[in-house]
Amino acid sequence: MAAEPKPAFYALELGSWRDYVTLLHPPYTLWHLSYVVLGAALAPAVHYDRLAATLLAFFLAVGIAAHTLDELNGRPLSTRIPSAALWSLAAASLAGAVGVGVLGAIIVSPWLLAFVASGAFFVLAYNLELFGGRFHSDVWFALTWGAFPLLTAYWTVAQRLEPEAAAGALAAFALSLAQRSLSSRVRAIRRRALDITGVITYADGTSEEIDRHWALAADERALMLLAAAMVTVSVAALLAWG
Repeated sequence: MAAEPKPAFYALELGSWRDYVTLLHPPYTLWHLSYVVLGAALAPAVHYDRLAATLLAFFLAVGIAAHTLDELNGRPLSTRIPSAALWSLAAASLAGAVGVGVLGAIIVSPWLLAFVASGAFFVLAYNLELFGGRFHSDVWFALTWGAFPLLTAYWTVAQRLEPEAAAGALAAFALSLAQRSLSSRVRAIRRRALDITGVITYADGTSEEIDRHWALAADERALMLLAAAMVTVSVAALLAWG
């Protein structure tokens, strides 16, 4: 009998601390945090203390709070973490992210509060599918987890938005849409498909069996490579400041 497919290619075996690692969606969290790094690196000057604080805030908000709320909404990762623990983790991490943002607004500029409020709203509206799921769409995913982190980091460092910030946000938006297109198909196959069978017959007379592995391999390889590339590009952009 075939083993039960994992809910995600990066998911660890169920139980104990492994559930918490899986909950972070490590490649995706690193991918979206790379937009923060890239946004800061695109600014006219890099303030590493502000970048570090922005990274911490987005790690708490996206890496922990958003993913925890997502797990509460139907258990897509099938973790065994108690619901009470998930709610506590989500509340504490989101409060921590807001706290970092409020402190930044005191130190840097009160205008930062607009980004803080927007970010908290996006986490709740997207992951809890509030307002009838109006904000739970491909476009809102690309805006909130792609363009928004980059623009927030740029503004936090530069305290203004220039054309390079808009160009970077468009790139993050497009990359996030690509991520969403690939990951949506992968999730559907891993979590909902009962079986995949078929044969591809090529013009030269050869054939290839189609199964679950065949359906997942290319998309998941692309997701892993895109995540690695985005992290590398953001680090390279930051290192360019020397």
